[in-house]
Amino acid sequence: MRVSFPGGKKVQADYRGFTITTDQSTTSGGDGSAPSPFDLFLASIGTCTGYYVMAFCQQRDIPTDDIEMTLDMVRNAENHMIEQVNIRVSLPDSFPDRYVAACVKAAEQCTVKRHLHEPPEIILTAGKG
Repeated sequence: MRVSFPGGKKVQADYRGFTITTDQSTTSGGDGSAPSPFDLFLASIGTCTGYYVMAFCQQRDIPTDDIEMTLDMVRNAENHMIEQVNIRVSLPDSFPDRYVAACVKAAEQCTVKRHLHEPPEIILTAGKG
């Protein structure tokens, strides 16, 4: 992954043939032209969990058209950090009852969530040249 700074408050990552651009909100001095890095972090939790729900359903030929997921975050009032992420998978009435618990279990396999439970060590260095 290569990270660059294209101007303003934007930060760009090039990875595996994709360019991911972030920006800060206008209240934080950015243009608000792209999600912030933290927005992408939260979206990665939701989309990763969604992938596992989708894969579970696809393996069983269960339509996903009427399945919806929402994420709500609870912030700590003192340090302003998110201390809880509540994910709700809303299943349609037609979803087979026998698969509800298994669908939740599949969603729990989200790789992003698992990395938060066992975070990698992050080593930061700087150098010239």
